[in-house]
Amino acid sequence: MLRAPVLRGGLTAFFFQYLVQAGLFFSVPLFLSVALGLSAIATGVRLLPLSITLLLAAVGIPRFFPQASPRLVVRAGFAALFAGIVILIGLLDVGAGPEIITWPMLLAGLGIGALASQLGSVTVSSVPDEQSGEVGGLQNTLSNLGASVGTALAGAVLMSALTTSFFTGIVGNPDVPPEATEQAQVELSGGIPFVSDAQLDQALDDAGVPEDTAQAVVDENEQARINGLRAALAVLALLALVALGAASSIPTRQPSVSGADEG
Repeated sequence: MLRAPVLRGGLTAFFFQYLVQAGLFFSVPLFLSVALGLSAIATGVRLLPLSITLLLAAVGIPRFFPQASPRLVVRAGFAALFAGIVILIGLLDVGAGPEIITWPMLLAGLGIGALASQLGSVTVSSVPDEQSGEVGGLQNTLSNLGASVGTALAGAVLMSALTTSFFTGIVGNPDVPPEATEQAQVELSGGIPFVSDAQLDQALDDAGVPEDTAQAVVDENEQARINGLRAALAVLALLALVALGAASSIPTRQPSVSGADEG
């Protein structure tokens, strides 16, 4: 079955879609709930624009553009994901509020909806009807694998960048004494936890850290969180670009027009 180029192209697109999507769903709620301290309900409300445009694109494209090129729609979907992530990276900064994610989420939702409108029919139509069950299994496998890899990759990059940025910041901060820097490097050598300012401030207060030093550490942690999120999102944006090239095996005509293997 995997010898069919159209099937391979569809499954590859599914992998990249869920990889980028899961990484985005990991990173953005962290920014909203931890960095900004929003509640679970408020975080969900801020993600609603993505759900709205996802539904509109998934339903609207097949209805209003039934003969659209699947390859073009898939590439447009990955391009919208890329654009949304890049805009979010540009807007992320210390002091930024939850409103900055609205336009990025709208674009990301359009991208995911565009992909959802095409990929299922592309993969199923690439093989005979009697093999549609196996295709569904492969599709689910690649989707789950992409989601797992995307979450793990985003988390690993975020924490690595957070740790590096935090240590670099406190080493060069005159308000943090050298002995405090050395102690932090020893105690946090395994990685910096992604915590809110309130949690960190409380932990420093419990540890008896002087107020000036504690504020400097909190400020460095705030900047390090943003740097970590930017790094994770940058990797996801790069993968969305890679997916644009990987979509070359997607057919240029709808299965109902061209048959399964025309590309």
